[in-house]
Amino acid sequence: MRAYERFLKYVRVYTTSSETSETHPTTARQFDLARQLEAEMRELGLEGVRVDRHGYVYGFLPATPGCEAKPAIGLIAHMDTSPDAPGENVNPQIYKNYDGGDVVFPATGEVMAVASFPELANWKGQTLITADGTTLLGADDKAGVAEILTAVERIVAEGRPHGRVCVGFTPDEEVGQGADLFDVEGFGADYAYTVDGGDVGELEYQNFNAAAAVFTVHGFSVHPGSAKGLMKNAQVMAMELHALLPENETPATTEGTEGFYHLTSMTGQVAQAKLGYIVRDHDKQKFEARKHFLQEVADRMNRKYGPGTVELELRDSYYNMEEQIKPHFHLIENAQKAIQAAGLTPRIVPIRGGTDGARLSYMGLPCPNLGTGGFNFHGPCEYITAEKMDQSVEIVLNILDIYAQ
Repeated sequence: MRAYERFLKYVRVYTTSSETSETHPTTARQFDLARQLEAEMRELGLEGVRVDRHGYVYGFLPATPGCEAKPAIGLIAHMDTSPDAPGENVNPQIYKNYDGGDVVFPATGEVMAVASFPELANWKGQTLITADGTTLLGADDKAGVAEILTAVERIVAEGRPHGRVCVGFTPDEEVGQGADLFDVEGFGADYAYTVDGGDVGELEYQNFNAAAAVFTVHGFSVHPGSAKGLMKNAQVMAMELHALLPENETPATTEGTEGFYHLTSMTGQVAQAKLGYIVRDHDKQKFEARKHFLQEVADRMNRKYGPGTVELELRDSYYNMEEQIKPHFHLIENAQKAIQAAGLTPRIVPIRGGTDGARLSYMGLPCPNLGTGGFNFHGPCEYITAEKMDQSVEIVLNILDIYAQ
């Protein structure tokens, strides 16, 4: 079975995670795909297959004779899809021998234009897969799931020599919790790769240091008719606070390894307002400086409006995995060889975000990220091609071959 054929089955399973849930997984519906994958993994011959009570799926292929001493390599992808766009009732559209032109989504009539997405023209002649315009597609990261299991199927069917191959599928990656309850020790891998990136040939081992920041602004509410000298409008003070942040350091004004402050939520009334931010920077010193700056902003507001007017809660989310990968740089060198063997030019790309691999690397499992072949994640213009998925499978197989030698 080709990877895209598996993928078409998986995207129809509703697995959107939730940013507000306090359960693990954040949505019970993720178990629907977990149980499906559990059964498929058993059919493929993996051993130790299990779904734990938090929705993580594990299994492994024992090393073939003579490869028992080779490194155990893990392959990891996530099952959930982003809550940023609808993920229920996904209706994939297949354009065989794609003509390289604009794509009209059948359910909405909206157009994914080559003028806006010029890389589309490069995939002329391939089998393009999109959603119908009403939902995301789910290539992030059901493509990775499909590519991993297709590689496993090939390993078994072709009798390829291999060390221990550990397979893991996680819930809740899209809401930053994918690695929270991952059983690194039980997984049994020495090293791993997440298959959760963009175009095939891309290789990622540098990501943002990340934190979440919440400002709570306390005001004082009285009747507006008698408010002079008394009212302190928390909403107005919150707007003033936001204006203290540099306007040229946002996601819309930065690229590459440049960091930013990103306002993600705001709520408020006269008596109280809240501003939620995410803080990102690849450089650890700059990351710490950004957090210090936010505290200075809170202090400045408190000096102006009185102690306790503004409270700041800062929580680190994950760190740049580069410092954990560098001592095991064979992971990058071997992945580059594997990409070249698949006929592609390796491209090391800094991640403007994070992956399960970033967290796992700090949990003792060095874990860079491989591309899936998908584009435009988290929205209705998401797409992938069948041929790129085939190439991703080849790269995974090449990596396993290298470590078996």
